[in-house]
Amino acid sequence: MIDLPWATVAVVGAIVMLGYTVFGLTGFGSSIVAIPLLAHVLPLRFAVPMMLVFDLSAGVLLGLKNRGHVDRGELLRLLPFLLVGMALGATLLAKASDRWLLTVLGTFVFGYAGLNLLRKSRPALISKAWAMPAGAIGGVFTALYGTGGPVYTMYLARRLPDKFVLRATIATLIVITAFVRLVLFTAGGFYAQHGLVPLALALIPCAIAGYLAGARLHARLPAERVAQGIWLLLVAGGASLLWRGLSMP
Repeated sequence: MIDLPWATVAVVGAIVMLGYTVFGLTGFGSSIVAIPLLAHVLPLRFAVPMMLVFDLSAGVLLGLKNRGHVDRGELLRLLPFLLVGMALGATLLAKASDRWLLTVLGTFVFGYAGLNLLRKSRPALISKAWAMPAGAIGGVFTALYGTGGPVYTMYLARRLPDKFVLRATIATLIVITAFVRLVLFTAGGFYAQHGLVPLALALIPCAIAGYLAGARLHARLPAERVAQGIWLLLVAGGASLLWRGLSMP
């Protein structure tokens, strides 16, 4: 097991549970909620591959459950650009400085959450040509932080008006990108880090409990209020990471 105080392990478990409560509520968002918080107690190069273990489990469950609603055309349109972006993102994760990684993550989370918090109107439909930038940028952030889901979700939400099709397509993309990341991270030696796999396996019950809680809350809570709470949490998390990254030598 990783050499961490039990209090820190408990905090990590609570963060994982929170991330997967959001996943149960929305069908995505586990990493964009959890990674900014985990980055305060774990190295990013440890936290990102650890979260992937949970993404694989949850993504497979949700993807299998909703596979009949998947829009295969949008999947095939995004995938080539996602794969290119993920290869670049995995390279950056291995070689970039911690200061750069934290600053970029903080900026991304703060900007994304702030825009969603301020947005009032329903997003308009967009052209399929946006698959290229959405896939490439989403792929980079998926490999770097596991947070690329919101990027291609913004694209898919403007392409797929049916919420069941949207949720199923996002879940399937999470499964596909998770397996690609598993290959990239294993080849890059990330899973050879001391204690990573034992800690991830020990915290799987936290991820499951969070997902089940979120799934139960999904039908009981107003979607707009839930979204506002998530965006406020992410604004705070992104701002704290941005400050921490900029203050590093």
